[in-house]
Amino acid sequence: MKQDFYEILGISKNATATEIKKAYRKKAIEFHPDKNPGDAEAEEMFKKAAEAYEVLSDPDKKARYDQYGHAAFEGGGFGGGGMNMEDIFSQFGDIFGSAFGGGGFGGFGGFSGGQRRMKGSNLRIRVSLTLEEIAHGVEKKVKVKRKKQAAGVTYKTCATCNGAGQVTKITNTILGRMQTAATCNSCGGSGQIIDKRPNDADAQGLKIVEETVSIKIPPGVEQGMQLKVSGKGNEAPGNGIAGDLLVAIETKEHPTLKREGDNLHYDLYISISDAILGTSKEIDTVTGQVRIKLEAGIQSGKILRLRGKGITSINGYGTGDLLVHVNVWTPKELNKEQRDFFEKMRNNENFEPRPEKSDKSFFEKVKDMFS
Repeated sequence: MKQDFYEILGISKNATATEIKKAYRKKAIEFHPDKNPGDAEAEEMFKKAAEAYEVLSDPDKKARYDQYGHAAFEGGGFGGGGMNMEDIFSQFGDIFGSAFGGGGFGGFGGFSGGQRRMKGSNLRIRVSLTLEEIAHGVEKKVKVKRKKQAAGVTYKTCATCNGAGQVTKITNTILGRMQTAATCNSCGGSGQIIDKRPNDADAQGLKIVEETVSIKIPPGVEQGMQLKVSGKGNEAPGNGIAGDLLVAIETKEHPTLKREGDNLHYDLYISISDAILGTSKEIDTVTGQVRIKLEAGIQSGKILRLRGKGITSINGYGTGDLLVHVNVWTPKELNKEQRDFFEKMRNNENFEPRPEKSDKSFFEKVKDMFS
């Protein structure tokens, strides 16, 4: 089981944005590769801290994490768990400040402000799921059009920055000569530009291809949730880092079942005869139809609970229930024989309402549902 993000950074759920950033900086400096050369455990903690900060520093991601936990981003390739060193330094490098000589990165992997690998853009798609697929989880195969590096593309050293990825500018000021460095505009900081490319590639050496992507969706997802498939977005030029595929979840309406959190609701309509005599009925569940028994004299408004027949919790807290709401259907039209019968029964003591203490009122039932 993945470690809690708040636990990794050593903060509470009520931590402010400033406290989250401060806690991450402390952990990042503690486990920085320059301070722990060759220490695989420290490198892993460095990555975990960056993953935690990536989520908790973003208000939207933090809200989803607080509600759904790791499952909001996981499920076969989702989430920030695939972050590598280059991701971390490119996204959060400024947080290290002067702890490593002003540059922030020492000599680790050449990230001292020189060459950098570009990252491709993200792609977004929508996936519609049935209630049955949401209940059990599902693997979807979707066709995605994404940019990939074309075959035959070659690169050469950027003449503007001579492969450094940045250009240096010296300016004379009243305080003396000031030297500043900026990302090279010609190569975007990669230190190389395209030398040759095929005719079907764009100016960056990329071409659009259709690819089938497998998406493993965990059980319990909800409408509006967004999952991430790392590395399945557009590729970047110059052997850069591919973007991500962001998957927005949409849910299809079920003909008979309604979802409320992890519980499901089913409206069962029965005749007066069935209510009086008792019967058995088949009802829908997310695992197929099941037959339930209705006792003689069952009252309209009775709620039957089928435990474990709801939705599997996305947080791994078990499975919800199916609540069957019994509704006794009163006919609007009667023939003479039927009307005569009920006229005779109008004052019969067996037809007089005599609710027992166990027969809860409508308001008590609503209270129980939300308690």
